[in-house]
Amino acid sequence: MFVLELTYTAPVEAVDAEMEAHIAWLDAQYTAGVFIASGRKVPRDGGVVLAAGVDRAQIERIAAADPFTVAGVCAYRITEFVPTKTAPELAPYQEQPRA
Repeated sequence: MFVLELTYTAPVEAVDAEMEAHIAWLDAQYTAGVFIASGRKVPRDGGVVLAAGVDRAQIERIAAADPFTVAGVCAYRITEFVPTKTAPELAPYQEQPRA
């Protein structure tokens, strides 16, 4: 599983100009079953996405295709983790620790 942390690198007005395309990109990743949660950070200086079911190379390609990335209005920090414990609704995403 991955935590994708977006940090805006441009004024919010520039981010907002790309928002419609960014939301379409998000929707496509939800439809593909990759994203399981997303939203703005508070304060609004970026966002967070939870993703699963792909490997690091795939998630890096997905992040690179974000219209925010293409427009140069955000930077990504991608953290991989092993979800060994979850809420019951997220049990399908649980993994065993790697050796």
